[in-house]
Amino acid sequence: MSPADPTDPDQPSIVALDDGKPTAARVYDVMLDGKDNYAVDRQVAEASLSVMPELKEIALHNRAVLRRVVHHLAAEQGITQFLDLGSGLPTVGNTHEVAQAANPDAKVVYVDIDPIVLAHGRALLEDNPNTKVVTADIRKPLDMLEHPEVTSHIDFDKPVCVMLVGILHHILDEEDPEGIVATLRNAVPSGSYFFITNFTRLSDTPESEELERVLLSQLGTGRVRTPAELARYFEGLDLLAPGIVPLPLWRPEEIITDATTVGVRFMTGGVARKP
Repeated sequence: MSPADPTDPDQPSIVALDDGKPTAARVYDVMLDGKDNYAVDRQVAEASLSVMPELKEIALHNRAVLRRVVHHLAAEQGITQFLDLGSGLPTVGNTHEVAQAANPDAKVVYVDIDPIVLAHGRALLEDNPNTKVVTADIRKPLDMLEHPEVTSHIDFDKPVCVMLVGILHHILDEEDPEGIVATLRNAVPSGSYFFITNFTRLSDTPESEELERVLLSQLGTGRVRTPAELARYFEGLDLLAPGIVPLPLWRPEEIITDATTVGVRFMTGGVARKP
């Protein structure tokens, strides 16, 4: 049932949160065939899919690489703290499920500007003391880092995985995404990890520019960046192999038979350790 359905007696507070504006979290939910979205979010998703039909496939690749990275860091690198920024709505196989399957004591904080994420997340996670959901704006990283529910749950004297998965392309250039990453990098200790994915401009695919235009006009955010721009987010960090790559190529669990398609190449990312 959609959160906008007024016939659902269990969701009055969520219905009240509909202000008629689309959000990145709910548009992403549409791409994942979720039900926690409004008509205005579906309108943005449909307009985006008309430009690049592969976006649903790309969203699934983004979710799949999240599971692989979180499992690797929790199970093999001993990371016990995850700060998932711009986390979106809770879905199956989300960060806390993967991390806590590897280590039940792993702590996860989800941060998103959309208050519906808070409403749904708290309802789903009320019996999980190791996972918190916080409403905050990552464009104000110092305020977010000082949020009492963040500081009570994350020990910034110990390594933490900072996750910027599919969110920096919703930060406009004038909002200084590189500065946001630098602030976060300075806030965490040596041994911490950064996990970043981003829409990537493809020189042979004019649809990437058209998608940016659609997102900016209908959602107000959406910046498709070059590989060089994405690489700057990892400055001062040690990239893990295989580096910054299309998402399906980051330590795949199955053979990728065709790495030339837009669905594979349009979103890239990587994982890096702070020395």
